[in-house]
Amino acid sequence: MRITVYDVLGWLAAGMSHAEILDDFPELTEEDIRACLEFAADREHRLIAVVGES
Repeated sequence: MRITVYDVLGWLAAGMSHAEILDDFPELTEEDIRACLEFAADREHRLIAVVGES
């Protein structure tokens, strides 16, 4: 099964806890969830940097 960063971020935004996500998708780890958050933060930072240069 393929689980995307978008999926994980959507579940978190909808109010699911890390524990709920891990219970529903045992193939994920706490580290995977943190990596999704890190990816989103980095992407947001890069977007702001690019927009700020315009």
